[in-house]
Amino acid sequence: MIAWWQIILLTLYAGYQILDELQIYSSMSAPVFAGFFAGLVMGDMKTGLTIGAAMQLTVLGVGTFGGASKIDANSGTLLAVAFSVGTGMDPEQAITALGVPVAALMIYTDILARFSNTFFAHRIDAQVEKFNYKGIERYFIAGALPWALSRMIPVGLGLALGGGVVNQIVAWINGPFKWLGDGLTVAGAVLPAVGFAILLRYLPVRKHIAYLLLGFTITSLLTTLFGSIQNIGTALAAAPKVAAGLGSFNGLSMLAIALIGLALAIIAYNNSTSQPAPAAAASTKQADSSDEGEITDDEL
Repeated sequence: MIAWWQIILLTLYAGYQILDELQIYSSMSAPVFAGFFAGLVMGDMKTGLTIGAAMQLTVLGVGTFGGASKIDANSGTLLAVAFSVGTGMDPEQAITALGVPVAALMIYTDILARFSNTFFAHRIDAQVEKFNYKGIERYFIAGALPWALSRMIPVGLGLALGGGVVNQIVAWINGPFKWLGDGLTVAGAVLPAVGFAILLRYLPVRKHIAYLLLGFTITSLLTTLFGSIQNIGTALAAAPKVAAGLGSFNGLSMLAIALIGLALAIIAYNNSTSQPAPAAAASTKQADSSDEGEITDDEL
């Protein structure tokens, strides 16, 4: 169950996060921080960070241009974490059943907040004509109210009224509709890959493919290395098992070595093709020196 004080804290954060995203820029409006905060409030940091990180990766390549609206992954993260911890729902199921749908529905409240702000914009215009600077400041600050309420009201109502509905959904997913729950779990695990795909679609990947290969390979190697550190500690704790513990380090994979070599070769090739050949550079320099001091037709 979700306590009343947890509902209040999560609702207040929902109102703050949109203001932070629009004006403060403290990075506290990122979905991963929303998962951290919700996990802290709900008492399950691991679930909060798991859902927050997954939602962060899901919208990794999503941005806005001008006054365009986008899905509110922060609000979706808050509700997904709260109900996942409060009802025992699987985190992957919470992402697909609650996080993503709520994030998509919040587009409409975002548009409503933008329309509501036109009232304060017209009031500011009237105060500008009167040279009333206090009035300008007052209506400018009041413009933050629709933005905050556009997140606080849906999140607060969802937390306060959605417990019974969510419990019934969890019972159906784990009972007669277990096939649907398993599908939602798989979809929740795939969503971060979709976010990466959207991001790579708009990044200059072809131009910087060498750095992409290099970063991916080094990250994979470091992940394997740090994962094997535990084996070293276990092996050193028992002297007869030292050999078995250190046996996990069999050197770098040949595929990893090949990928690193390919990336470095591409970087070297790009650097060589971007610089002029020495002979061409010398001839260009000689041409410039031979032209020095001559009078052009434009100067005559």
